[in-house]
Amino acid sequence: MSTRPAHASKELGDFTTSPRLIPISVIAIAIGVLSAYVALALLRMIGIFTNLFFYQRWSTELVSPAGNHLGPWEVLVPVAGALVIGLMARYGSERIRGHGIPEAIESILLKGSRVEPRVALLKPISSAISIGSGGPFGAEGPIIMTGGAFGSIVAQLFRLTGAERKTLLVAGAAAGMSATFAAPVAAALLAVELLLFEWKPRSLVPVALASATAAIVRPHLLGSGPLFPVPPHDAAMSGPAIGACVACGLLAGGLSALLTLSVYAFEDLFAKLPIHWMWWPAIGGVVVGVGGLVYPRALGVGYDLIQDLLRGNLAVPALLLLIVTKWTMWSASLGSGTSGGVLAPLLIMGAALGGLESHWFPDEGIGFWPLVSMGAVLGGTMRSPFTGVIFTLELTHDLNALLPLLLAVTCAHAFTVLVLRRSILTEKVSRRGFHLSREYSTDPLEILFVREVMGSEIAAIPASLNRDQSSPRSAASVAGIASWPWSTRPARCWGWSRDGTWRSGRYSRRRRRRTRSQRSHGRRSRRFPTSRSASWSTAWPKRGARCCRW
Repeated sequence: MSTRPAHASKELGDFTTSPRLIPISVIAIAIGVLSAYVALALLRMIGIFTNLFFYQRWSTELVSPAGNHLGPWEVLVPVAGALVIGLMARYGSERIRGHGIPEAIESILLKGSRVEPRVALLKPISSAISIGSGGPFGAEGPIIMTGGAFGSIVAQLFRLTGAERKTLLVAGAAAGMSATFAAPVAAALLAVELLLFEWKPRSLVPVALASATAAIVRPHLLGSGPLFPVPPHDAAMSGPAIGACVACGLLAGGLSALLTLSVYAFEDLFAKLPIHWMWWPAIGGVVVGVGGLVYPRALGVGYDLIQDLLRGNLAVPALLLLIVTKWTMWSASLGSGTSGGVLAPLLIMGAALGGLESHWFPDEGIGFWPLVSMGAVLGGTMRSPFTGVIFTLELTHDLNALLPLLLAVTCAHAFTVLVLRRSILTEKVSRRGFHLSREYSTDPLEILFVREVMGSEIAAIPASLNRDQSSPRSAASVAGIASWPWSTRPARCWGWSRDGTWRSGRYSRRRRRRTRSQRSHGRRSRRFPTSRSASWSTAWPKRGARCCRW
């Protein structure tokens, strides 16, 4: 280890931040309040469209589409909603397509964290129409994109830097997720694992404050308590139960990989159709409508379905039918490019897989294996293990499930990392021509001083040497080098060339003559660019020469 001077400890620190952190944090807190109201508005719009499409009434109450009395006409409801979304995407903004998180990642990486204001308006409306017309999606992806859009708009109003715009965009996204699920810690972790691409106080502090603010405001808007409460389970686990947790994680990892592959298989299939992409969501809506006839409870967000799964209220045939139907509907509709989130469907399919496992795994209490499995599927599919663990704990408030969740989520994450190159969230970004790396490490250039890597032995030719003494061999013996280029002024270079001959030259810029037609148009021909040439001589240069590139 090198010895560093005492003043280095005064100039450098563990983290790089500045007093700008304080005003950015204040703005992030305001964005947290705003995102909580945006989440409330989105949930109310989902209730309005669900009641309009399936029950022909005006109400903001969140209800399940499964209780409708439309009969076979129910198939047309998702198709109608998908047609509206296709029109909005084509004539409004194409960025409302998809489930939100990849679009937020793309805005951060490729667009300087700038989001158009119309996206903040069209994204929640299109998502509410999609979910309200029976789309098998959740509200978390759209609220992440919508909250991030509002955060980006606020940052653009204040004309902040690119890093500060990114921080406020992610702060809005995390606050929206926190307000929707009452999961502030998981929202902050998701921001770090998926959106920030760094672990620095300049971004973590504002994002965490925005997420906490939204969680504080949420009880006054949406109520308090966990979203899916479960009875507490025993913290002590036997050997067979630990092995079953590992098996649960591997099965969840396999399901996560298949879900990811199926979504993009449908996307590739739609891309081969000889029609405009505006009509693709309508075709996906047909699949959703038919799936709703097969298993009506697979329609919509399905929060009530998650609660029933955690209580163990579904039999094995119903669980199998739910997994197959939800999987097909979700993959086809999401691959068609409609608008909706992925977290709630992953929780449903993961909990259904855990319900099947509970018939063969050791008995650890009602809802134990659905709880562990839905966290493992979430962490494996999104490649965010800590988010999967903490998110499940905040949804259920069962702290005794921490250890089994850690085991299962880690195994699922390891399985998908070994089997798939990218997650369901980053594959879309990669298909648009951008490589995304999610491995965080310390940049060695940030911890090294220049003096530790630069050469300290500098060789120079004395100015007292004459031309006869400046042969290649004598110069090498004096300076310790084979050749050394020098310059008397910026436009003149001289020195020993690679073949051992002395050369001295002056650079001059020569401009080609333009034709009369080119001069009349006032432009330079691309065929005759400005050229740079050198004329060589053997003149001895003056003293005070400076080094230049040969």
